[in-house]
Amino acid sequence: MKKITSLIICFSSTVSVFAQPRIWSKQEANNWYRQQGWLVGADFLPSTAINQLEMWQADTYDAATIDREFGWAQSIRMNVMRVYLHDLAWKADADGFKKRMDNFLSVASSHHIKILFTIFDDCWNPDAAIGKQPEPRPGIHNSGWVRSPNKTVHSDSAQWGYLEQYVKDVLSTFKNDKRILMWDLYNEPGNSGYDLATFPLLKKVFEWAWFVRPSQPLTCATWYDNKTLSDYQLQHSDVISFHNYNNAESLEKEILMLQKFGRPIICSEYMARPRDSRFQTHLPVFKKYNVGAINWGLVSGKSNTIYQWDTPIPDGSEPKTWFHDVFRKDGTPYDTNETEFIKKITGKK
Repeated sequence: MKKITSLIICFSSTVSVFAQPRIWSKQEANNWYRQQGWLVGADFLPSTAINQLEMWQADTYDAATIDREFGWAQSIRMNVMRVYLHDLAWKADADGFKKRMDNFLSVASSHHIKILFTIFDDCWNPDAAIGKQPEPRPGIHNSGWVRSPNKTVHSDSAQWGYLEQYVKDVLSTFKNDKRILMWDLYNEPGNSGYDLATFPLLKKVFEWAWFVRPSQPLTCATWYDNKTLSDYQLQHSDVISFHNYNNAESLEKEILMLQKFGRPIICSEYMARPRDSRFQTHLPVFKKYNVGAINWGLVSGKSNTIYQWDTPIPDGSEPKTWFHDVFRKDGTPYDTNETEFIKKITGKK
């Protein structure tokens, strides 16, 4: 690992303190991972929510649906869910937001599922607003998903004061919560054409997280070929995570490359059926190398992630081959061969 110099961060508008990177040692990370068992799960958004705000706002937080859908995940022996937060939900109602997070964690725990929370995200629509969220656009993948923070905030560091408060408040509140597996600080930094414009905020969210230094590990998944961003993510994560939507050969090659860091490895996004990324082809590779496996999507719903990224079906008809997701909204599997395979490969020997 490269030598890392001290960084200066502001704890408040009036007091500055020194904070050094506080990264787990390889031994700490591997000791933690040995206690987890093989992690298999999904990126989760309840079927009744179009985006992170509809999931977390008080008027549309749907604990009953979450409980029901986590039951389906538990039925196929999934034990982890990756879940996105949103800064505007906290900004509008910090106490209520954290209470809903606590309720969500209780529901997950009742199904023996641990949670990987994701803080920031550079993907999809640039500007979100508190209040009623849009209805899905027929046949369009993630038509209502929103970035966090908004593009106007992302591009203006003068507005990052509340982002610092948000990150530190949430991490401080839940820093010792055993229901939380890990914190993913930034999803796909540099996406949506931001590229290196995201680098300053990426570094800041790590600094803010180090200030709190939660008991759970910190990570930030690599996802595309930008050496500056990827090197920073890999060198500063307690646990290595990555995204791979390509075939099994590509997956195994990437895992072998990441093993050189000597840290636990978790794939926090995979499974896109038309791209030859499937449970039957990929879970055996993950299991072979003891790599955590978190596929995109659990239940088909308002996110429209059964449709491909760039291949809309304007009339909203069901695609012959789903892109993501495992269950229909009534709890029946898209493909029972898949769900039976997941149960078999995750079962006890």
